[in-house]
Amino acid sequence: MRDRADERWTEMRHRMVDTQIAARGVSDPAVLAAMRTVPRHAFVPAGDSDKAYGDGPLSIGHGQTISQPYIVALMTELARLTPESRVLEIGTGCGYQTAVLAACASDVYSIELEPELSARAESTLAALGIANARCRVGDGSVGWPQAAPFDAILVTAAPAEVPPALLDQLAPGGRLVIPLGTAAQELWVFTHTPEGLSPKPVIPVRFVPLR
Repeated sequence: MRDRADERWTEMRHRMVDTQIAARGVSDPAVLAAMRTVPRHAFVPAGDSDKAYGDGPLSIGHGQTISQPYIVALMTELARLTPESRVLEIGTGCGYQTAVLAACASDVYSIELEPELSARAESTLAALGIANARCRVGDGSVGWPQAAPFDAILVTAAPAEVPPALLDQLAPGGRLVIPLGTAAQELWVFTHTPEGLSPKPVIPVRFVPLR
């Protein structure tokens, strides 16, 4: 019975990747492999498990959401991770993006403002045997200076402008992937080049505000 259920979830993940992610242009093999492997249904509220592989965000409580699978994949690809990358995530939420990052990088440091969400994410990550992600409760806008610098920083909630502390914690060559704006939002990538920060807009998005 369990094997049959596992096969069903696997089929749903593969279909999600084929129709929602690869079809929209995400092509990084490590990202696609992570999206095919990480069980999104384990991170959503139990009553929404059948919607876990749908093409959209879902509420996880506390006014927060688990992002649309395509956005999770796109942001991970934009970070240009390697197996040696050290990543900072602002906004752990349910831990799904954390798990995808952990599948693509060496170490993930994730900060969440809501203690209940952070505890739930830690429990899910531990149950899945994901040991290279560290979570803590705090103000994401100040980053995690004790663990800096980071090869990539992903922000999963939208501030009006980039928190300066995050730019300070970006390693040379590192990339900050962040939604910016209030009424209208856009996903941006800031790359730390020898000449300074190089900003690039990507696509319009809609995230909850960074608090």
